[in-house]
Amino acid sequence: MSMFKRMLASVGIGAAKVDLMLHQEAVTAGDTLSGIVRIEGGRVDQQVDDVYAYVMTRYLKEQNDSKIESDAAISRVLLAGGFTVQAEQTYEFPVSFQLPLHTPVTLGRTPVWIQTGLEIKEAIDPKDQDYLVVQPHPHCAAVLEAVSELGFLLRDVSNEYSPYYGKTNGQPFVQEFEFVPTSQFRGQLDELEIIFYPDDEGVSLLLQIDRKARGLAGWLAEATDADERFVMLRFDRHQLASGARAIAGRLTETILRHL
Repeated sequence: MSMFKRMLASVGIGAAKVDLMLHQEAVTAGDTLSGIVRIEGGRVDQQVDDVYAYVMTRYLKEQNDSKIESDAAISRVLLAGGFTVQAEQTYEFPVSFQLPLHTPVTLGRTPVWIQTGLEIKEAIDPKDQDYLVVQPHPHCAAVLEAVSELGFLLRDVSNEYSPYYGKTNGQPFVQEFEFVPTSQFRGQLDELEIIFYPDDEGVSLLLQIDRKARGLAGWLAEATDADERFVMLRFDRHQLASGARAIAGRLTETILRHL
């Protein structure tokens, strides 16, 4: 019977279970999460190599003229090392870990979740998923406030496959914030897209400035994407602390130089 139970446990029947109980679900990128990990033993003793947590999200990738969704691990955290989970025993221990500064915000259809699991040799690893509500890192939030003051309306937020621009964060994707002008730049820009690269000392921005097409030359430029300008911009902590109006002023100067 014991061998039969072990066989069942190896395919997930009667195996150990893991559950992460977070103290908070609404968080800010860069926050430290805390909670309790509960492991319930199954019908047989099982040797656990690692207890881990992945910070996960999902991005879109174009393939054969359609978009497919792919999951990506933003970070992996080791919560505990090898130990034996005895049959029908329950274990609980506190954990805490930091969300990466570049964790995507959960706007639009962007999900972020913590996937907790047990690594068990020759068995299906038990897993648990806990979804989060993620707000922008404070450095990004300061820039978003300034963009709003300039009369830009947030139209869409999405994770898009982009290994070149995502490599700064060690990811195959970037999170794009897409804005449309409603006042100052209305009639001059089709849209403004921003990709954020926050760090402890500030935030770097990749601006995609999409100019309004004008006449035949403008139409040809738009058709070949030549009307789009990519601009890198950096705000350090001191500049961010100067407030939304100062940030908006520098954004305005940058955009006007590339119209």
